[in-house]
Amino acid sequence: MGKSSGCCKDTPGFIVNRVARPFYGESLRILEEGIADVATIDWALKSIGGFKMGPFELMDLIGNDINYTVTETVWTQLYFDPRYRPSLIQKKMKEAGRLGRKSGRGYYEYGESAVIPTPNDNPVLGEYIFTRVISMLINEATDALYLKIASRDELDLAMTKGVNYPKGLLKWADEIGIKVILSTLDGLHKEYGEDRYRASIFMRKMAIDNLKFYS
Repeated sequence: MGKSSGCCKDTPGFIVNRVARPFYGESLRILEEGIADVATIDWALKSIGGFKMGPFELMDLIGNDINYTVTETVWTQLYFDPRYRPSLIQKKMKEAGRLGRKSGRGYYEYGESAVIPTPNDNPVLGEYIFTRVISMLINEATDALYLKIASRDELDLAMTKGVNYPKGLLKWADEIGIKVILSTLDGLHKEYGEDRYRASIFMRKMAIDNLKFYS
């Protein structure tokens, strides 16, 4: 399970950018739908998921122009797969010059007079947000393994060391339960009817055979 053929690997940077897209993309989708605001989504992923920064805090730090460009590049290079489609919110933030910390305003306000928004710390809402985002991230890592883009250990190391995730995504999948992740993705796919939420065939096979990424 931990081996890859080595024939079709992307660069480490592209692997990280590809696998990490749902951290931003699914969080933006939740925001677009009005399920939760920026502060609440960031709170959920930090307090429940253990991420050091929420997606909107991180986008503001990176720069919303840079994050949008990376998202668009990944989407284009992967032949416009709907899983990587940029959010219109990202585009509008870039066009409005709300680039984040470097411009003094992004998803949050910066400066001495900035008001820190209060999140809705409802645990049920928080768990929903976290489960939805982590399921999409794990699905992306699973597909990358299936397509031999990188090995199991390379993928988990890339996410823990490359972008400082609290755990490797494949190890996280074993902890949560692959069947739980698959059920979440299938539920989203049924609800939205979008190819964006298609589960990796590798994950489906693993769930049928009761396999884990780590023995």
